[in-house]
Amino acid sequence: MEGKNQTVLSEFIILGFSDLTDLQFLLFTIFFLTYICTLGGNIFIILVTVADPHLHTPMYHFLRNLAFLDICYTTTNVPQMMVHLLSAKKSISYLGCMAQLFAFIFFVGSECLLLGAMAYDRYVAICKPLRYSVIMNRAQYGRLAASCWTGGFLNSVVHTALTFHLPFCGNNQIQYFFCDIPPLLLLSCGDTSVNELALLSIGVFIGWAPFLGIVLSYLYIISTILRIRSSEGRQKAFATCASHLVIVLLYYGSAIFTYVRPISTYSLEKDRLISVLYSVITPMLNPVIYTLRNKDIKGAVKVLGRRWKPPIPSLEM
Repeated sequence: MEGKNQTVLSEFIILGFSDLTDLQFLLFTIFFLTYICTLGGNIFIILVTVADPHLHTPMYHFLRNLAFLDICYTTTNVPQMMVHLLSAKKSISYLGCMAQLFAFIFFVGSECLLLGAMAYDRYVAICKPLRYSVIMNRAQYGRLAASCWTGGFLNSVVHTALTFHLPFCGNNQIQYFFCDIPPLLLLSCGDTSVNELALLSIGVFIGWAPFLGIVLSYLYIISTILRIRSSEGRQKAFATCASHLVIVLLYYGSAIFTYVRPISTYSLEKDRLISVLYSVITPMLNPVIYTLRNKDIKGAVKVLGRRWKPPIPSLEM
């Protein structure tokens, strides 16, 4: 019976925001503008940090990776959300749902690990400044970034395989706006205890371990900053960490709340808003937060602007 039900099920219906019938066009407009800002802001960060040789440092190498991740995982769900808001048919194929889940979990997990690597970079820069260039050399920060992507990939392989090994018996309506683990586990008619155990246990390595590493790094960072005698030095040191800290609070708070808890506590209304925060809003805010008070990026933009400014032809008398 299990195999039969799984072969009969060829697509899922994404109910998403179908209960908000009067707000469909408004939501489409909001998501469209948010998506355009996300793409524009993160592409801007990538181009500026690649074009200016002064920004070829570990900090901006990780920032480029973060911007690329934000583009990727936003693109896995927001365009489809916009299509479903304006179309009568709100379905996704079984394979399409599997691909979307794999991509989303891959990018989200990689970002969790990357934020931890960025905290380690700030710890070395502030707490061990004389050894920074030795510890965070090109090979080291390249390995750190690669390990974040590899960890996110392996995490996604495990969860995707476990999720789509479950039977789905007739009901194919996902009470969500994209294919994610919690709503699919609620939809399954099989035993999801292994899946929940995997979410909680792997979540310790992908979510809690980097988060605790970030907290520990910032305890050392704050302790070091408080020992700096000049107020200008303290402000400069804190400014290099403030943007990252804000992103960590926004991203980890919502992502851990969604995945690292029992499925029995899952609620459509409450968790839908939380997921919009970390999958739609946070990727748009990242470029704003990182560039708003970043003197290096502002300086790079001015230099690149002067470099690319077309010469004004002189008028010969």
